[in-house]
Amino acid sequence: MKQEQALIIDELRALAQASEQITRSCTCEIASYPGWTRTPVSFPQAQMRPAGTLAGDPYFDPTFAEYHPHGTNYWSPDAPIAIHYFPYNRCAVQQCSVCLRYCLTYVEAGGYYVEPRIRALDARHIVDAPAAD
Repeated sequence: MKQEQALIIDELRALAQASEQITRSCTCEIASYPGWTRTPVSFPQAQMRPAGTLAGDPYFDPTFAEYHPHGTNYWSPDAPIAIHYFPYNRCAVQQCSVCLRYCLTYVEAGGYYVEPRIRALDARHIVDAPAAD
């Protein structure tokens, strides 16, 4: 199995900027997910393709600390996308093969459930915050 390419922050910004140039509508509706949301059952996963990962070394347990220096929270549409913090340090980056927009995805694993989540990639919110200790 081929491992996804680990993206650095500049590559992530470039993908976000490319995504923001797209104006056509698509059934993926990626642009309608500015903050984390449960991936709808109707989401066209078959038209998504891997574009990279923000997850680091699979043998290192990433932090669960979140990065919200300006009072946002996990669900905020304007929450920073800080790649060294939760949940971004567990994310895959995907691209819709139809409209070419990019999004972040990961699977939230609670005590009794799993829930796929999605967020549009937005360059305005990508921050270069130092890694959590």
